[in-house]
Amino acid sequence: MKPQDAATLIILDATGPPRILMGRRRPQQVFLPNKFVFPGGRADKVDRAIPATDELDDREQSKLLIEMKGTASAARARGLALAALRETYEEAGVLIGQKACDESVKTLPAPQDIGAWEGFFEEQVRPQLSPLKFLARAITPPGRPRRYDTRFFLVDAQHIAKTVSPPDDELKELGWFNTEELRHLDVPNITRAVIEDLNEYIEARARGVADWAVPFYYFRAGTFERVLLQ
Repeated sequence: MKPQDAATLIILDATGPPRILMGRRRPQQVFLPNKFVFPGGRADKVDRAIPATDELDDREQSKLLIEMKGTASAARARGLALAALRETYEEAGVLIGQKACDESVKTLPAPQDIGAWEGFFEEQVRPQLSPLKFLARAITPPGRPRRYDTRFFLVDAQHIAKTVSPPDDELKELGWFNTEELRHLDVPNITRAVIEDLNEYIEARARGVADWAVPFYYFRAGTFERVLLQ
């Protein structure tokens, strides 16, 4: 099964001991039932055309293009980032962006059928891409019921423009968890690996490291690989 493009968002609250937003997937779901995960899901083509207040940092975009399967393009990279924001709104009710002070947000040029983005814009928030960091990437191993080529984005909680009731119920028990609490959650192995990457990123940022080499996880010939994209 060919992996589908997907994106997820790690929201970091660093006002005190670092905490991240996670929720438990419903037991009826085919992919990762009952597991605690970051909000996220499959990218849609419409995500590429959604207007935003600004764009991804050039360096983040260039990393997204490295080893991109199929036809690599800036539009796909942009769509992945926007997919992470859309899924976070749908599953967690958290809108990353800037509040609009007038009705102009409803008249932004966009495709006619924008799906869940219609609800996002009705909250008078414009999506914002520049604060997003490309933290990690993972491809679901072969043999799973569904396979995704997932990009993990990171954003600081200060960029939350608004929080509302989630439009869908894919995630239960939503909450902010610190490092100690995360140890006791039932999370997928790859999620735990990315949490460790996040801890390394926080430490690197504290040391003044400006550029982050993105860990990329995948299986090749039955072996789990971890390489760095930079």
